[in-house]
Amino acid sequence: MIEKSLYENYQIDFNETFTPNTGDYLFIFNEKRELFLDDNKQLAKSIDEFDVNFCFYIGTYKNKRAFVINVNSDESFYELREIYEFNPDLYHIAGKAVLVNDWYISHQFCGRCGTKTQIDEKDMMLICPKCGQNHYPRIAPAIIVAIRKGDELLMAKHSYHETIRYALIAGFVEPGESIEEAVKREVLEEVGLKIKNLRYKRSQSWPFPNSLMLAFTAEYESGDITVDGDEILKAKWFKKEEITRYESDISISDWLIQDFLNH
Repeated sequence: MIEKSLYENYQIDFNETFTPNTGDYLFIFNEKRELFLDDNKQLAKSIDEFDVNFCFYIGTYKNKRAFVINVNSDESFYELREIYEFNPDLYHIAGKAVLVNDWYISHQFCGRCGTKTQIDEKDMMLICPKCGQNHYPRIAPAIIVAIRKGDELLMAKHSYHETIRYALIAGFVEPGESIEEAVKREVLEEVGLKIKNLRYKRSQSWPFPNSLMLAFTAEYESGDITVDGDEILKAKWFKKEEITRYESDISISDWLIQDFLNH
């Protein structure tokens, strides 16, 4: 991962010439959050041919500097999901870069008073020079849970999943609650069930657009499956031989399903 201890945060002044060193990692994103790769599916070597909006140095990776660059372009770059399938390492680094890209776009002006923000000299933070509000990069914590009932796994059909038939229960953590409370609330709200033996398993950065996924397992305790017909269309218990894996293992959801199939 990019080394946090080596962050140096500043905005490049493009009224002057800026030339990255040969070999620097240049993560060039368009307005669609797509990453530019050359004909060999490699990162760009230069930003000379691009109409640049801003550029940040975001740290080092394998002893090389890493930059995120936002550009104006009508060209089609590569989506992050697509990059994962042919270069998972690049996907993970680019996932860091795109979150910094999103953060600066969203906080160029203070959300409290509307003043133009400034880059902090020490931390990865934008400061409002008028009201003093600090604006750090934001991520949204979300839970996902694999619920077991004997030798069966609960899966639901979400209305917003056009290509995935059934998936695990997931949702965002709300203000004022712990992640454990969020799991129990989401399960109760989405399928009407109570769970027990909740166990945290692992986490995953999920840049679609800015989540931190927190994965759990749990066991069924009580209740009958009840869905709202809006967000959750259907839900049911699946035996191992009835479960169809996702086409990609990009998501921690696939890891949870595989964990169930292995035990």
